[in-house]
Amino acid sequence: MTYKTQAFVAAALMSLALTSQAADPIKIGVSGPYTGGSAPMGVSMRDGVKLAVAEINAAGGLLGRQIQLIERDDEAKNERGVQIAQELINKEKVVATVGFINTGVALASQRFYQEAKIPVINNVATGTVITKQFEKEKDNYVFRTSAADKIQAKMIADEAVDKQKFTKVAILADSTNYGQLGREDLEKVLADKKVTPVAVEKYNIKDVDMTAQLLKSKQGGAQAVLTYGIGPELAQIANGMEKLNWHVPIIGSWPLSMGNFIDNSGKNGNGARMPQTFIQDGNTPKRKAFIEAYQKAYKVDRMPSAVSAAQGYDSILLLAAAIKQAGTTDGDKVRAALENLNTKVEGVVTTYDKPFTHDDHEAIKPAMVVMGEVKNGRVILGK
Repeated sequence: MTYKTQAFVAAALMSLALTSQAADPIKIGVSGPYTGGSAPMGVSMRDGVKLAVAEINAAGGLLGRQIQLIERDDEAKNERGVQIAQELINKEKVVATVGFINTGVALASQRFYQEAKIPVINNVATGTVITKQFEKEKDNYVFRTSAADKIQAKMIADEAVDKQKFTKVAILADSTNYGQLGREDLEKVLADKKVTPVAVEKYNIKDVDMTAQLLKSKQGGAQAVLTYGIGPELAQIANGMEKLNWHVPIIGSWPLSMGNFIDNSGKNGNGARMPQTFIQDGNTPKRKAFIEAYQKAYKVDRMPSAVSAAQGYDSILLLAAAIKQAGTTDGDKVRAALENLNTKVEGVVTTYDKPFTHDDHEAIKPAMVVMGEVKNGRVILGK
């Protein structure tokens, strides 16, 4: 083989290697509960994420590469979330992860992304502390596209105390990190309004009888029941109130909009009110197109959790914008790009204009959140 031939072969092999490297997919993790009581949130989030990725890939991908989603079911279990985080980082070599539905799973798992300097975007979990877990470190790799509980707690209290003029309220919260941290946020806001709940009751996941908690609330003279929990158990609250022939409003955190609350409570769920970043009503062209694409892709009319689907979709658009701006999938550079996005990103929750800064990793601001209401099997905009 002559020198020229050797040089040609070497150049060809190098070109082939570079082409192969360029063609390697960009791996993004999608972590959430796809089974169990939190599944409507997890599945809807994942499906919203998949819609966004399909659109990006159809348009040529990112940095000339296709996005590959690595999906994992954390079953809403902290220990499973920890295992998945380590697997996605060390084995799958993801460049970022979106997801986390449950506050406890997020708090247990996201430290591995922080240590590896890989961005993670919480797109459903709402515990106020989530984006603050590492705020004292030089750089924080934890972002969020859902409405933090400090936003929701204030909206719930404003609705009950300021708008509806209730002076006696009861709080029913589940025993998870989500329920108890949300309850703390809610009690703080109520205290600021000089309102002390007549009852503060706890229940466990999979509880089917809330009679004891509801009786204490009723006997205390509660004019409204404020909730912090997820769908199936929330339905037991609504159904238990009907059994007691006790008809006062239910006002709670956003999971009152979940399909498994609406379906399991039936007419007893009508009138329940909750903060929402997204309602399935197609009131903008972008939202209408998103809803129709979701319905067509997944053969459903009503999304199991419209909020989760929308926030999942938007989390990918923001992440993709950051990767494009950074010109690389390097975690530190993607984090820096997220903190200083120089283009607006049109999502379905909102159009994001510099949603994050170095010190503020919350994309959702209070003005973006509205009050929804359950009416005849759907969530509508509350009056």
